[in-house]
Amino acid sequence: MTIKKRIVGVVGIGHVGAHVAFTLGMMGVADEVLLCDKKQDKLVSERQDLMDAVKFMPHLVDYRIVDYAGLKDCDVIVNSTGKIELCATGNRDDEMNFTVAQVADYIPKIMAGGFKGIFLNITNPCDVITHLIAVKSGLPKGHVLGTGTGLDTSRLVSALAQQTGLDHHSFTAYMFGEHGNAQMVPWSLVKFGGKSLDEYKNKPPFDFDRADMQKRAIGGGWVTYKGKGCTEYGICSAAAYMVDAILHDSKKILPASVELTGEYGEKDIFAGCPAVIGANGAEQVMEYNLPENELKEFKACCTTIRNNIAKADNLLHR
Repeated sequence: MTIKKRIVGVVGIGHVGAHVAFTLGMMGVADEVLLCDKKQDKLVSERQDLMDAVKFMPHLVDYRIVDYAGLKDCDVIVNSTGKIELCATGNRDDEMNFTVAQVADYIPKIMAGGFKGIFLNITNPCDVITHLIAVKSGLPKGHVLGTGTGLDTSRLVSALAQQTGLDHHSFTAYMFGEHGNAQMVPWSLVKFGGKSLDEYKNKPPFDFDRADMQKRAIGGGWVTYKGKGCTEYGICSAAAYMVDAILHDSKKILPASVELTGEYGEKDIFAGCPAVIGANGAEQVMEYNLPENELKEFKACCTTIRNNIAKADNLLHR
């Protein structure tokens, strides 16, 4: 009897990619992790370090170095190539000056090898690059998604947990829109034990400055970046969690960068909002009845993303 192994590829073995590969093993998500990067010496070093850690993982994991064509048998490919120093401006959009050309070049090479799985994108600007991968890969709807506001949501939840003193799992909250400075909190969806935030009005510690809380969630990544020049633990955990949901067909509702085809009045765009994540990737976008002011704010986020998609197109046609 042949047992199907769970195979995950990681493209771009920098700060984030290496941590994703490690977390996939430590969380017991994958049986094989295929490492792909242009820097051969870096690949050899990272593989050695990862294989040295396998003894401490829940089960045997085989880390292997492959080229683009060698990713063909992956169930999921995590795209994490990047040039983090371009984000020093405080704007993730600036990274597209490097990432757009890189991704546009190698996605066709991966597809030429026969890949038919799911792409999970981390590379910034996340929503723009996720859209680009969908176009260049030609994969079915839902088979390309990005971590998007998944990480931003964890930052919001962390801030709310610290504010209220409650466990992170005791309430629900989401960030919507761009994985970037143009994102928003739909406060109408924040629930504590099923009760809305408005029901706790004038009751400390639930009565706080919502605009300041949103600012904290948006700025969390830059607090991390300022002292260490990168982000690692939060994003690698978000990515591994999503990969796990895909490989186990979990049908979890998770915030991600997903294709909108009419939801919230938007289409032909990838943006961050909750979706059902399972074996077919983003299987269903959750469409909530947002109040008018929140819907307006979300649509403004989508306008920012759409403008950045146009900038990416211009970069490719120079």
